[in-house]
Amino acid sequence: MPAPGTDGTGGRPHGAGAPGLETGGHQDAGASRAGDASGSRTIPPEARVLAVANQKGGVGKTTTALSLGAALARRGKRVLVMDLDPHNCASAHLGFFPENVARSALDLFLADTVDAGDFAAAVMRPGQAGFDFVPGHCRLSELDVDLRERPRKGLILKEALAAVAGGYDFVILDCPPHMGVLLANALVAADLLIIPIQTDFLALHGLRLIFDSIRTINRVLARPLAFKALATMYDRRAGACVRVLNLLRRKLGSRVFSTVIGLDTQFREASADGKVIYEVAPDSRGAREYLQLADEILRS
Repeated sequence: MPAPGTDGTGGRPHGAGAPGLETGGHQDAGASRAGDASGSRTIPPEARVLAVANQKGGVGKTTTALSLGAALARRGKRVLVMDLDPHNCASAHLGFFPENVARSALDLFLADTVDAGDFAAAVMRPGQAGFDFVPGHCRLSELDVDLRERPRKGLILKEALAAVAGGYDFVILDCPPHMGVLLANALVAADLLIIPIQTDFLALHGLRLIFDSIRTINRVLARPLAFKALATMYDRRAGACVRVLNLLRRKLGSRVFSTVIGLDTQFREASADGKVIYEVAPDSRGAREYLQLADEILRS
């Protein structure tokens, strides 16, 4: 389970590489990270983009995106969370469904250009979560076909975020579990990739896929994509969980967050109520652990 950049290899994901990055080649994608040849950024430095992704489902990806967003908001930060997963789990969690939202992330990807007004029209403010939210749409799954002929399609999200990033301290992207134009856009736009990993031996297999994707993305970025793994669904009573956590820390070292997210039924209660955990059980173990994660990110 070698991490990208630590094994000296340049593996590619299964298939033809990262969809969306082949158009425009190295120059376009490199500019997406650096902004221009001098290395300046398109997205203002005060907006830090965090992509939450793993090419295995059921590892706590959506829970992490929503709970971390709420935790950062509780620390006084201006936060935008975007649902980029066609399964719309984050949107459904908060009670946003395609039939009751006028605009979504889909509109931002299909627009020729996006200005601050266009972006603001897609932003919702869910309950007392504390963050702004752009809902997803089931038709996001069709973007690989819809954008097939579009130039610079790997830069759509980064360029759209430039219209609003000055108004936020953090932008959190809840990403789809498979490599395609959506995940490619998220990785190109990201300052940090957070990889939630369930502390289960089967979950380790998903790391190979996301690491292959990181290697492919790194070929067209001006600088390597930073990433850190987050251990989730940890049960300290289970010997297998302890062994997986120790393995992650041994293999990835400082690329594993010190914070560990344990099992907590309050996450399910929050989801059933259409709320984030801080609205349901602000003093629960899970709520405290995501605050620890937020503090760890703020210190980095």
